Parts: sequence; C-alpha cells; structure tokens
Amino acid sequence: MLTRLSLALIASLLSCCSVVAQERLPEFNVPGQESITKPLEAMFQRHHSARTNCSLWDSWLPMSTMWPSIGDDPSARDCREFYRRVYLGREIDSSGYVTMNQHRGHAHPGGWPFPLWEQAGGAGWHFTVQHDPYREMMQMQTMDAKAVEFVGADAIEQSDRHGLQLTTRGETTSLTLPVRPFDSIVAPFVVIEWSSDKLANDAAVQLQWRHPDDSQFNAAQSIDVVRNSGLGGQYGAGLKLSVVPVYTHERWNGRIEQLRFTWTNQEPQRITIRNIHTATDSRHPITNALYVRGCCEYFGWTQDIDFLQQNIQRMRKAIQYSLDEFHVREEGAMLVTWPGHDGRAGFTRDAVGHKLMHHGHGVGNNYWDLLPFGHYDCYASIVEFDALQAMAKLEKAVAMHPEWELPTPSISSEQLRDIADNLKQRAGERFWDKDKGRFVACIDADGIAHDYGFTFLNLEAIYYNFATPQQAKQILRWIDGERIVSGDTSTGDDIYHWRFAPRATTKRNTDWYCWVWNNPESIAWGDQVQDGGAVLGFSYHDLMARLKMLGPDNAAGRLSEIAKWYAEIEAEGGYRAYYAKPGRGSLQGGGTPGGLGVDHEFFESILVPQVMLYGFLGFQPTMDGFAIDPQLPSSWPSLEVTRIAAVDHVIDVKAARDSVEVCFRKVGEQPLRIQLPSGSWVAIEGKASIDGDVMLINPADAPKLIRIEKQ
Repeated sequence: MLTRLSLALIASLLSCCSVVAQERLPEFNVPGQESITKPLEAMFQRHHSARTNCSLWDSWLPMSTMWPSIGDDPSARDCREFYRRVYLGREIDSSGYVTMNQHRGHAHPGGWPFPLWEQAGGAGWHFTVQHDPYREMMQMQTMDAKAVEFVGADAIEQSDRHGLQLTTRGETTSLTLPVRPFDSIVAPFVVIEWSSDKLANDAAVQLQWRHPDDSQFNAAQSIDVVRNSGLGGQYGAGLKLSVVPVYTHERWNGRIEQLRFTWTNQEPQRITIRNIHTATDSRHPITNALYVRGCCEYFGWTQDIDFLQQNIQRMRKAIQYSLDEFHVREEGAMLVTWPGHDGRAGFTRDAVGHKLMHHGHGVGNNYWDLLPFGHYDCYASIVEFDALQAMAKLEKAVAMHPEWELPTPSISSEQLRDIADNLKQRAGERFWDKDKGRFVACIDADGIAHDYGFTFLNLEAIYYNFATPQQAKQILRWIDGERIVSGDTSTGDDIYHWRFAPRATTKRNTDWYCWVWNNPESIAWGDQVQDGGAVLGFSYHDLMARLKMLGPDNAAGRLSEIAKWYAEIEAEGGYRAYYAKPGRGSLQGGGTPGGLGVDHEFFESILVPQVMLYGFLGFQPTMDGFAIDPQLPSSWPSLEVTRIAAVDHVIDVKAARDSVEVCFRKVGEQPLRIQLPSGSWVAIEGKASIDGDVMLINPADAPKLIRIEKQ
C-alpha cells in the first residue's frame, strides 16, 4: 500500500473503526503450547476490532472479525451488522463497477484517492478547499469565481462553506473556465461536484473543450454529462458527482487548452458547484472480486437469507462486470485496458541515466498502490479466480435451496467453475516464470514481464489454490531459502530478515513504480514495505501455504517464530517502542515512513491469528453450514478455539486426533450443519445425527456438549 507519508492511508483511519481491545475474546487452547497461544491471543487483542468500509480489505477483515464472539455476553453482532450495512450500501455504478469507497480524493471518486490531478499535471478549479484532505499537502488555493466566464447565471456568490453558488437564468447556463493547459493522457476523466439534482430530469448537460489551435469551442468536441454518476457517498458534502469519461471521445487527445461546462434550464434554480477537476483513472480492477468475496464471507458466517435476497443480483452484476470488462473468458486472464493501467513504469532512464517522466502511466491496481500492476495482471487474475470459486459455491447452494426464493442466475455454478478453471490454467501458464520458478506481477502493454520476487503475490497464489502443486513447491523452496534465484538481492535466510514475515520482495526495485514515486533509489533496501520490507498480515498466507504444502509441523514451526517475535514486542511495550531501537527496522504507519507494516493503517494484521481457526482447526463456513478438517502438528495433542459465532450459535470447538467436541455457549434457532473429515464418525456424548461425513445438530434438542469420535 505503500505510499510514504500517504495521506490516502492516514485518512483511511478516519473511515475505520478504531482498534480497541476487548476484555473477552476467543482463546486458542493447545496443551503445552502456551508459548505460541498466549502471544497469538495478545496479537488478537491488539488488532481484532479493525474494520473499514473500503473495498480494499473486503477479502481480509470480514473473515477475521465476523466469527469472534466478544464481551461478557459473547456476540459477533456489531461486526456483522457493520458489514451488512456496508455490503448492502456499497456503491456500484451503472456499468457494474464496485467502488473503492475510500475518502475524498483528487482522482476518480470510485477509485483510490490518488494519483492526484496535481501530481499528474492535470487541472482543477476548486471553488472551496474547506475539509479537503489534501488542502495542506498540495497547498491548495481556492479558485476565484471571478475568473470564470458565466452565461445565464445571476446572484453569483462564493464561500468557503459552499463553494460557488449561482441562480440559473434563461434556457442555458454555461461556465467557461480559465485557461489551464494539460495533456489529455493524464486526464481520462473530468469530475464535477455539484447540486445537479436541482435540474430537470431532461436537462441536457455537456462538457466542451478546445485545443491550443482551436479559436473557439465547437460541437464536435463535446461530450454528454451524466448528472449523477452514483458515486461519492463517502464525500459527505450532500452534492452529486458527474464523472465524465472524456477518454472515450475520439477528439479528447493531445493538449487540452480550456473547458466549458453547460446545461439547459427550465425554472430558475439555485445551483452549487464545489469543484471541477480532471482525474486519473485510479479505479482498481479487483474491487468487484473483493466485494463478492466479502459478501460470501458474510453470508457464510450468518446464513442471512434476507441479505442474499437483497444483494444477490448486485453480486451477480459485480461478477458479470469483471468478466466482461477485463476479457476474462477471452484472454484467460485479467486484461486491464483502463487509461494508465498498462503495466509500464511511470518513469524510465535514458542512456546516461537521466529520468524521463511518463505522467499518466503506472497507475496502481491494488493494495500495493505505487507498483504499476496492470495490463495482463497476475494479482488481479488470482483475486478474480478466488471470487469466481466463491460465487460458484454460493450459486450451487442457491440452486439447492429453492425455499430461499432467489432469482435464477445468468451464469450458473457450473459455468462459473468452468471459467475459474480456465482462468487458472491459462493465467497460471502465462504468468509463470519457468526459469525463476515463481509468478511475475504482470505483463505490460509492451509484452514485458515484471518480477521483483513478489512473495505476497506467490503466497496468495498458493493460498487461493491458483498455483498448481508443482508451482507451489517451487515457490516455497524459494521463499524458504532452499532455492536461490539468480539476481535476487535477498536469498536464503535473509528472506526472513524481519522475522514476522518474509520480505515483500526479494529483488531491489528502483525502476518500476508509478510516476508519483520517482526517486526510489534514495531510500535504502528494506526501508519501504514494497522494496524489501514486510507486512505482518500477509504472514497469514505464508502460514496457510505451508500448512497446505509442507504440513502442520512446518507451519507450526513458522508460527512459533512469529509468536516469539510478538512476545518480545509485548515485553518492550508494543510495536513503536520495540522498533524505536536502532537496527531493528522502521515502521510505516500513522504518518511515518518505513519498511515494516504492522499497525495503524495496516488493518490486515488481524489475519495472522486466523491461522488457528481456518488453518490448524480447519473450521470454515460453507454456504449452507460449516466444515471442519483439523491439521494438528505432531506436538499438539488437541486444539480448542472458543467463542466461535456460527450462524446464531456461539460455540467452542475442540479437535484431537480422532475426536471433535462442540460446546455450546449460546444455542441459537437454526440447525447447525457441520461437514466432517472423511471417515466413520459416531456421537459419544450429546445428541447429534451423523449421516456419512455430515453432522446435524438440532437446537430443539438444547445441545450443550457434542462429542464425536472417529471409528
């Protein structure tokens, strides 16, 4: 994510629930392994409350926060209600794009808040800068409305509170903005924040432009403006946003000299305009997939049929959009053709090393917002594959439950699985570097593959089952230091230099960034998270990959090292106190630059303790119940995870070699269906029906303790 002193990240704290430890949380009980479980519980305490309505974390935070029942009266209600509101209210534009829902920015309002138009060399006319998060950073100045040429406007006023206000007069009102030249490549969109809802429904709104050689505006260089693009709810100003895709017009090219904004009137209306500015295309191609995954997580844990009845068509629209917009079926990969998302760097060097800036290129595509993933995008392909699988499971459950009364999908469960399988096979070949034995980040519009040893990318490929077993083995041998990749900066044991996680990258990167980050060589290796640093949360994917490919003993060994590190953190007073000592590394977060992401805006740190539930206990929500498949290390006689909110029950689940216990703290109203590991199981204590590998517990039987054993 990982902008040094990024206001986008700092301000994201404003839209997030603060991390406040609760007194009563789930416990991880493993006899004789308190040196692991106690630090892990302490980590859970520190991070468990993290939640945000920003799409970027949809795949990580809901799965981590919707199952823990907290407090003296154990419940997961708060987090569940939060995400229910978030997912029912998440803005999806008319085309089907799921918005980022981050704070106010100076880029596409449905995307990441930057690159700002100021950073791109675009143009902006801000009639007020009050409450703008970039006011100080960009030294913003209010645009004087007197410099605008008005036609059809009376009672023109300007204030810090409202910006520009005018009363319409006559059939047409127009604003000819002061001359501010810019290149069209850095301005694929123009954003207008205004009270467009005051206009008649049939009002014609247009944006015109002229080039330097044009003596006047003309109809051939104009585009219709949608009065309300349905975006920007997070802006909070009560105005509407018109997001104008000027890049789609064939005459939007070269140098743009001036803009004119016009609309037709009926009755006189008082109109407010806060700002007009150009915008980079800061949308992320993964928001749709992340939204679908988050919605599936919510439904899996809650079995909230009403939520599904309200939201299933929105989820289907999101999947349909990503398949069509990114040519998934045709290309067998996510092909991102949006302006600036071409996978090329935002700067290059000439023969003598001088930098050549390429404004408008290298726009970020994901969490790692300075890295120009794009064009044929491996990370986006992995995330899309996961969403397709999740949606396929949901659609299968929908088909099996006609009593849910949901409409028939346009893409069936079987079709979704076929698309996912094709994506995995073709993208898995396209992005795999056979010589280095790992996946590359992307293949840019020039056909160049970009690889800096992205450990997070490759570990997530294993976690999401995108990598084949053969690929997964090679990846882990590289990250474990057993296999040396020629040209890498970090090899062997140094890959785990930061102890809590592998370095995010293993090869120094001073060349492949968005243009806004154009002096990376000035920062030492390891002092930025995206260049040899590390992020705590993504150690979860490492642990889960090890569990899957190398077994529970290997994963437990890695977890033990993380627990040892965290025990030292706690003993010295927390992250900031620990890393204040020279030589230990530098923390990014809360306004400070650094190479290690563990606190503040790094909400995903909550992921690490989840390995106990999803990994070693193997407890997973399905679309019509739950599944358990314990993976216990040889030194763990048993594992118990307490306070699990399973649908409307609160249970403790304990697994040993050949037994499973379910203890009810709260008995809900819905039957509890749990899929068991293969084998013959019998109920030893309590009342439960077992049919093959499925156990059904009826709440009418007032269950307290169910113990089953494998025969």
